[in-house]
Amino acid sequence: MEQAVEKERRVRVGITHGDVNGIGYEVIIKTLQDQRLMELYTLVVYGSSKVASYHRKVLNINEFAFNLVKKAEQAHPRRPNIVNIHDEEIKIDLGKSTAIAGELSLLSLEAACDDLLKNNIDVVVTAPINKKNIQSPGFAFPGHTEYFAQKFHAENPLMLMVNNVLRIGVVTGHIPLCKVQEALTEELILKKIQAMNFSLMRDFGIVKPRIAVLSLNPHAGDDGLLGLDEKTVIRPAIDKAYDQNILAFGPFPSDGFFGAGSFKNFDGILAMYHDQGMVPFKLMSFDEGVNFTAGLSVVRTSPAHGTAYELAGKNTASPEAFRNALYLAGDIFMHRLEYDELHANQLKITGSQSDNNRS
Repeated sequence: MEQAVEKERRVRVGITHGDVNGIGYEVIIKTLQDQRLMELYTLVVYGSSKVASYHRKVLNINEFAFNLVKKAEQAHPRRPNIVNIHDEEIKIDLGKSTAIAGELSLLSLEAACDDLLKNNIDVVVTAPINKKNIQSPGFAFPGHTEYFAQKFHAENPLMLMVNNVLRIGVVTGHIPLCKVQEALTEELILKKIQAMNFSLMRDFGIVKPRIAVLSLNPHAGDDGLLGLDEKTVIRPAIDKAYDQNILAFGPFPSDGFFGAGSFKNFDGILAMYHDQGMVPFKLMSFDEGVNFTAGLSVVRTSPAHGTAYELAGKNTASPEAFRNALYLAGDIFMHRLEYDELHANQLKITGSQSDNNRS
């Protein structure tokens, strides 16, 4: 009975190895060296035991070893496990972008997603990929967010950057800056506000989230002098969200909003375009931040940093962001269980009361 309870408590975490020439294996191994993780999670890396051994030797990490398993269902709950997605010898070129690195990144992603779909793992934490060398018929996307959105049929995904004090989402994501204004519509902004609001409640346990919406133009358009987007597109979306009982406020000029520390008064912040949200976020938490894809039926997190080729093999990469991504994935999974159970019980109570009223 005790073993069954322990198994029920554990979150099964799948980990993709990312670009094998970057710092992915370094931050994975450094994170999984912490034995305390094994008390909370069953950990499965989708990668290559040979590549892992290569990185471990380069980094001179001796007191660590993966438990090799053929499939996730065989994972040992008290050891870091690895499933081989590729059995052949692989040429590692630390710090370089290569075709084989891209192929292996995709193989790892596909294996982890297949196991998510089969319910063999509960969440996935993705190590950084190179968005160029992974491009192929199986991955024609600008990043992880778009890949997962299509894979799990998400109509309204939201890239959400998370640290101890900030949760910043972006409306337009990975598109060129020159296309942002054209892409911004009242409907799109409203959908992203709705996605953020629901995620803050279900994924983070915030009962009544306060959401700040940033402007597109300097000075929030300066009453139309510097642009009309705030009046004609952004503000109407905020008003509609507020009418839906969502506590959305703005639009706020981003420079003053972050400069004055106003971000501390909100549970979530919605930026209009990628760098508007990423620059302040990464200034505050480059080595600690987490990228979470809200709006998915599954839980996916990632460290906010990239492959960091310049650090590969030097044993100087910080595992902090990857560790935070792992913990956040587990926390969100548990929050979702609690939220869904609570609302299922509320529906039962409501249904029971309706039946009594009819009788």
